[in-house]
Amino acid sequence: MNILRLVDIISNTGIYELVYNQVALHASPSIFITKPWGLFTYMFAHVGILHILFNMLNLFWFGNIFREMLGNQRVLPVYLLGGIAGGLIYMGSYFLFVPAPDALMIGASASVMCLLVAAATQVPNYEIGLMFIGAIKLKWLALALVIIGVITMFDGNFGGVMSHLGGAALGFAYIKLLQNGTDLARPLIWLFSPAQRSSVKPVVKKFKPKKSPLKVVKKADENPQSRLDQLLDKINEKGYNSLSAEEKAWLEKMSKEK
Repeated sequence: MNILRLVDIISNTGIYELVYNQVALHASPSIFITKPWGLFTYMFAHVGILHILFNMLNLFWFGNIFREMLGNQRVLPVYLLGGIAGGLIYMGSYFLFVPAPDALMIGASASVMCLLVAAATQVPNYEIGLMFIGAIKLKWLALALVIIGVITMFDGNFGGVMSHLGGAALGFAYIKLLQNGTDLARPLIWLFSPAQRSSVKPVVKKFKPKKSPLKVVKKADENPQSRLDQLLDKINEKGYNSLSAEEKAWLEKMSKEK
């Protein structure tokens, strides 16, 4: 958006304001119904360079922790759910508490906060290193950010802080529901994963060894690197928790041998 603003300053075409009004989330219900796509586009747009820099750094750090634990397929769906939750809380807070004709919001903060809190809820004791502070558990970092948001709520960014809290609440609720067997992201995972939409199941040919199957097993055991690569790919795609107890034990054994 800063690039468009620079073009607008040079050309005086008004393109910056035009695009901003289209991609931003409008708090006014009467304006929102004419631009409902803003509930999705706002979480992918930024103006300030530092705004996008810190959001993307946090997305890289905490999104990778989330991905490691729960797999690639959940990252984008939960990002979207967090942004939607934050956007709805933003609109609701302005409608209920701020007597303003309209307010606009852009930025990925609610979505990133959702992934951060989700990661902290899934692995609360996961430790990360912070400059000047040292190692800190993820749950305390998430809690500190939420408290800071509440304390600074009335310092000129009421709607923005409310959206952050909405994203954080969604991240916490998502993990708790997932642990109880309900995956809120399942419809979006289905939407974004062509393999899961396919109704045609691949035909698996049965392997009939010409000689004793014991030789095949022995050959597979002699190549642990192949199995290690397969398990790492599985973790990358579906998360560590997708491994069976036997697979986790085998990985632990391999790590000790190396």
